[in-house]
Amino acid sequence: MTKTELENCIWEYGKDIYSFCKSLTLNLQEADDLYQDTFLKAMERIDEIDCEKNPKSYLLSIALRLWKNKKRKYAWRSRIANMLSLTDDLDLDDAENPIFSPENEILKNEEADLVRQAVNRLPDKLKIVILLFYMEDLSAAQIASILKIPIGTVKSRMHHAKKILEQELEVVLDEKHG
Repeated sequence: MTKTELENCIWEYGKDIYSFCKSLTLNLQEADDLYQDTFLKAMERIDEIDCEKNPKSYLLSIALRLWKNKKRKYAWRSRIANMLSLTDDLDLDDAENPIFSPENEILKNEEADLVRQAVNRLPDKLKIVILLFYMEDLSAAQIASILKIPIGTVKSRMHHAKKILEQELEVVLDEKHG
C-alpha cells in the first residue's frame, strides 16, 4: 500500500474506525488517542496492508490490538499503583437523525442509551464481537479473521451476547413501557 492509498483509507474508513474507538474506550480523549495510534501503526506497517484484502478490517484489528495492549498494561499497573479509571462516563449520543417529535426523540435516545449501557456491561470478548458485527457491519468470518479465532467461536459469542442482552433489555424495556 502506498501513502496515498492509506490516505484514501483514512478518508473512506476514518469515521468508522473512530466510532469503533469511541465504543471500545468509552472516553473521547482515549478514543482520539487510540484513533491516532491506529493510523500511526498503519503507517509503520504500510507495506503489510493489502488494498485488495479489506483494509478496513486490518485497521480495525490494529485498533483492537492497541486497545487490548493498553488495557493489559493498565491492569498490570493498577496492581502496582492506583490509577484513574480508563473509562469515564460518556454520552455517545449521535444526533445525525432528523427530529420528528421531541417526545419520540427522547424515547429513542433513552432506549439507545439503555442498549449502549447493556452492551458496555458485557464481558470484553462478547462486547467486541457485538461491536464489530453491528457497528462495523462485519461478517462472522471477518470478525474471526480480526480476532484470530475460529468462526464457530465468533458465532457462539454472538449467540451468548444476544441472549444476555435480550434478557437484560427485556426487563428494562418492559418496566419502561409497561
